[in-house]
Amino acid sequence: MTNQACLHLAEAPAQVEASTTEGCEDCLAEGRDDWVHLRLCLSCGHVGCCDSSPLKHATGHYNAVGHPVMRSFEPGEEWRWCFVDERIG
Repeated sequence: MTNQACLHLAEAPAQVEASTTEGCEDCLAEGRDDWVHLRLCLSCGHVGCCDSSPLKHATGHYNAVGHPVMRSFEPGEEWRWCFVDERIG
């Protein structure tokens, strides 16, 4: 990656409506509650668990549908991550 700005981060909305506020939607559907931290897809509002969680649903969501940017869904955190360019913003 060059030092150019990440267009995915620049074009992603600051906020989207979350599909759930209860936790990782995929873990909840599987009857699990062992996620570590939550991530919010800024394309569709999918809430998934982070890569420190056993099932890594946020990355799985990116791999399945290609939505490029997510943000932390943890209280007090507002950082974002571009999966495509592997950049934080």
